[in-house]
Amino acid sequence: MFATSLIHRARQYVFNAFQQCQNGFAFNLKETKNRRLKVLEKKLKKGFVKIIPESLDDLWHLYNIIYRGDQVYAKTTREMKINDLYSRPKEGRRVPVFMGLKVEKVIWDRNLNRLRVHGVISDIPEDIGGKGTHHTLNIVIAKPFTIVKNEWLKHQIDRLEPATRVETPLVTLMSIDDEEYCIAILRQYGLEVKIQKSTHLPSKLQADKRDEAVKGYFKSALRALQETWVSIRSPIVILGPGFIKNDFAKYVGEKTAEIADNIVDVKGVNSAGISGIKEALRSGVLAKALKNIRVTDETRLVEEVLIRLGLNASDVTYGMIEVVRATEYGAVEKLLVADKMLREVSDQDRITLEDIMRNVEVKGGEVTVISTEHEAGEKLQSLGGIAALLRFGLH
Repeated sequence: MFATSLIHRARQYVFNAFQQCQNGFAFNLKETKNRRLKVLEKKLKKGFVKIIPESLDDLWHLYNIIYRGDQVYAKTTREMKINDLYSRPKEGRRVPVFMGLKVEKVIWDRNLNRLRVHGVISDIPEDIGGKGTHHTLNIVIAKPFTIVKNEWLKHQIDRLEPATRVETPLVTLMSIDDEEYCIAILRQYGLEVKIQKSTHLPSKLQADKRDEAVKGYFKSALRALQETWVSIRSPIVILGPGFIKNDFAKYVGEKTAEIADNIVDVKGVNSAGISGIKEALRSGVLAKALKNIRVTDETRLVEEVLIRLGLNASDVTYGMIEVVRATEYGAVEKLLVADKMLREVSDQDRITLEDIMRNVEVKGGEVTVISTEHEAGEKLQSLGGIAALLRFGLH
C-alpha cells in the first residue's frame, strides 16, 4: 500500500512539473561538454530522479538502473486518429505527448545511441488516449526523462552518482606488433573495438624491404588511430610486445604532435591485437591511465574472485545458493552480480536477487553490478552470474 501511494504521488509530481513547462525540462546544451550524466532533480523519498544522459556510457549506466516494474516518463510521439461526425476515421497522425510507462523490457541499442524502454502506458493525457496499451519510449542522448521506483537500492544510487562526476572517461587503446594492430575505445561498460588489421612484413633478413614495409604499416596504423581519436580526443595508450610499440610511438611523435601529445603511456604486454588489450586490463598495467574507468574496477574484483578460488580459499563463494548462505551469516564484504542476472531471470528470481543485494548493503557490504560486455563479466557469468568476497571464511 505504501509503495503504491509513493508511486502515485511521484507520478502526480512528475506530471504537474511537465504541465508547468510544456517544452519539457529546459537545459543548456553548452553545459554537456564534460560528458557527465546530468541529474536535474533527485527526490528519492518520492521515488524519482530526472536525468539527461550525455554519452553512450550514460545510457549503459541507465540500462543497469532501469528495472522491470519501474515507471519511466518522457516526451514522445503517439499516433492519434481524428474522427469526424458522419465520416470514416481519418488517417492517424503522430502528435507530441508526455507519457509514463510501466517498464516491461529495456533494450540497449548502442549503434543508434539509445535505450528502447518498452512497457504499458500508465499515464497519458485523456485527449490522446491509450492508457493500458503498449508503447516504446526511446531514451536518447541530450533528452531529459524521469525514472520512478518503489525503492532506490544503494547500489543503484552509487552507480548513478559517480557517473555524474566522471569527466572524459574514454581512453583510446592501441595494441600493435609486426603482425597486427587493434584500436579500441575503453568505455565505462567495456571495450568498443574500432579497427583490427593484420599484416605480413618481410623478415629481418630483408632489411631494406622490411624498413619500407614498416613505414607503410606505421602510416596505415597512424591513419587508423587518427580516424578513431579525432571524434573523442581522449588519452591514448600504446600496447604491445617487443620494440614495435616504442618504434610506433616514436613514429607518431615525428609525424603528428597532436596525437603524440595525447599518448599518456606505452606499456608492454605479451601479445598484440584484442588479446593484448584484454591482457593489459587483466594485469593492471593500465591503472594509471584508466583510474576513472569503471571496467577496470570490475575486472579487478572478478580477478580477485578467481585468484581466491584458485587458491581454494574459504573467504570466497559463488552461485546463488552459497551466496545466500554467506549473506545470512553477514559474511559478504563485496557482492558481484552479472548484469544479465538482473535483466534475464524470472520476476521471482529477480526479487530474490534484490533481497540478497539489499541484505548485503544493510550489513555494510558493497554491491557491484558487473557488465557482461567485457571479459571479466563473461567470467562471472560462467560462475553462475553471482559471487562474493567474504569478510571471513565459511566452512
